Amino acid sequence: MKKHKLFLLVVLMLSAAMPVFFASAQDAGGAGVREICAIGGADAFFAVVKNGADAAGAAVEAAGSHYTWIALPNYDNIGPDMVKLIEQAVAQGCTALAVPVWDGAAQTPAIQAAVASGVNVFMYNSGLPLLEDGSVPALGYFGTDEYKAGLAAGQAFVDHSNKSLLCVNTQPGAVNWQQRCGGAIEAAKAGGMETEELILPAENFGDAAAISAAVQAKLAQNPNIDSIVTGSAADADAVAETLKSMGANDHVNQGSWDVSANILNRIASGEALFAVDQQGWLQGWYAVSHAWYYDQYAILPATNVILTGPALITADNVATVQLAVGSGQR
Repeated sequence: MKKHKLFLLVVLMLSAAMPVFFASAQDAGGAGVREICAIGGADAFFAVVKNGADAAGAAVEAAGSHYTWIALPNYDNIGPDMVKLIEQAVAQGCTALAVPVWDGAAQTPAIQAAVASGVNVFMYNSGLPLLEDGSVPALGYFGTDEYKAGLAAGQAFVDHSNKSLLCVNTQPGAVNWQQRCGGAIEAAKAGGMETEELILPAENFGDAAAISAAVQAKLAQNPNIDSIVTGSAADADAVAETLKSMGANDHVNQGSWDVSANILNRIASGEALFAVDQQGWLQGWYAVSHAWYYDQYAILPATNVILTGPALITADNVATVQLAVGSGQR
């Protein structure tokens, strides 16, 4: 009986001592239906991201809350379009939002307004520097460190004894693409390579004809170029076809961000050197599941950055990764 009374006394003391904790947990979420939303991109990479987000969303729905995927139509006007989608998410009552931050200047005020209205915001895929410097008030980031990924890509060409690197950038100004080409060029220069960034308008993203014409012009202008890195699977396909048509794929090494069946096949056949793997499925799953855990249950990891990469897929490990392409995780 004495032990029982002591236990009740301890519980009462702890309850009295922690009103602030209980209040903050209630603010984070609580009982009732939650509206978990994720904004995603408009290419093959994000189709895989959406598979991961949908898998987490199924758990949200099974628990009695709601999940919505909000798709960006294209990348032509990415800053204003992302602002519209963030505002749409707030207007439709999303209580938690997972969102990539590609255009920090445009998106930051919209995210600040969303947070001020009570939306719990998590970043994924892009925007890590903006979380680290405190300019975007998000609760966490799930994705790769794009600067380190760029360094790894550049170093891969150095290790392969390449002499001249061209980085193709079809998303100028985007936070993650700046880090990709920036890191790759930095590592290549440190390894003694000459470097150049080919900057194309955003509407050229995945445009095979536009990318082919620009790459052919650069190769004609600088025949020393023996390595090309691209920031997406769609752009990688365009460059691969260009090199093949020019008969240059035997002396120009190619690397790219992201994973696709085409990229993996080229790595396996020796037509490409590597792919930078950021595990898109895992990004989507982390973003939606953690947004829900916090919004519904006030559960938050001890670290606000969970990395899904970078890693390089090369001839040494490509066969293992290819096994997951057909099921939608790659």
